[in-house]
Amino acid sequence: MKLFIAAIALLIFGLAPLPAQKIEKIGIPGLEKILASPEDQLYVVNFWATWCPPCVTELPYFEKLSKEYQGKGVKFILVSLDFPSQIDSKLIPFLKKNKITADVRLMTNLDYNSWIDKVDPGWQGNLPATLFFNNAEKTKYFHPSEVDEKELRDLITKYKQ
Repeated sequence: MKLFIAAIALLIFGLAPLPAQKIEKIGIPGLEKILASPEDQLYVVNFWATWCPPCVTELPYFEKLSKEYQGKGVKFILVSLDFPSQIDSKLIPFLKKNKITADVRLMTNLDYNSWIDKVDPGWQGNLPATLFFNNAEKTKYFHPSEVDEKELRDLITKYKQ
């Protein structure tokens, strides 16, 4: 009987839905706050969207390395450029399905031309794109295309002082 109860409990709790990931919505002021972060650590800020196939391909690398570098002076922020109206219908289900637990923010300002120069003046708005920076060390590198896991790891190693 105990085994039966344990099996039922495992089914109930093992299949229970994971709590929805909290997504912070940011506009230009929130983005500027991230970009001005004074902490002496490497920020890896990835701009992506669920509708962008190369973004979806590289996202697991950011998830894996965000866990690997946790507490080691590297902060990952994944800025989604999905439509704010689709946060519950597309973004959260996508994150849940793909087991993405890294820090995800949703850009609410859809007028990209009003803020992409703040990230990098040479950015044409293509996705994915990743910004590596440490303001305390005056380090900044903008990568305007997809990365694979080795390339991401190499860039972190290069810019992490």
